[in-house]
Amino acid sequence: MFTNDQRQKVRTGKYGSPRLQYLQELAAQFQNASDEETKEKVVASLGNFAYDPYNYTFFRQLNILELFLDCLTESNERLVEFAVGGICNACADPTNAAVVIQCDGIPLVIQCLSSPVRNTVNYAIGSLYYLCSAKAEDEILKPEVADAMKRFAAADASFSNLARAFLDSLQVGIYDPT
Repeated sequence: MFTNDQRQKVRTGKYGSPRLQYLQELAAQFQNASDEETKEKVVASLGNFAYDPYNYTFFRQLNILELFLDCLTESNERLVEFAVGGICNACADPTNAAVVIQCDGIPLVIQCLSSPVRNTVNYAIGSLYYLCSAKAEDEILKPEVADAMKRFAAADASFSNLARAFLDSLQVGIYDPT
């Protein structure tokens, strides 16, 4: 369920941390973590907070979208999976999508299309769906991305549905179901 100020006040209670403070603590925990498991847990938690528009201003204020993008350059597949999941959740908001675009995140998301982790690929397709705006279409609709989307559209159900939605929404004429 999406949050608002009143619901957040009730959920936080008398002694809880305000959302901004809590997200700030998570971001600091990630920055100070030395072990991969802690980083994975923090990024997974932040990715879960990314679905709620209530948190979007906080994410931008705390540079959490940039944190997700930094994680996409890591060799840890779980960290990449959780980070691109957070990007996918947050990029439904055009302002967040603009931040990802401005931070040169599109090539990083495109790289996730070749991940061996199914969730990572699904999140990457969803992210590109949201990121494909008039400003980013040229960067996203490269032949290699179009070819990958066509392959995904012809693949199993989860990839197929997402890739078809991506291709259909853009009406780019590169997917021919016959």
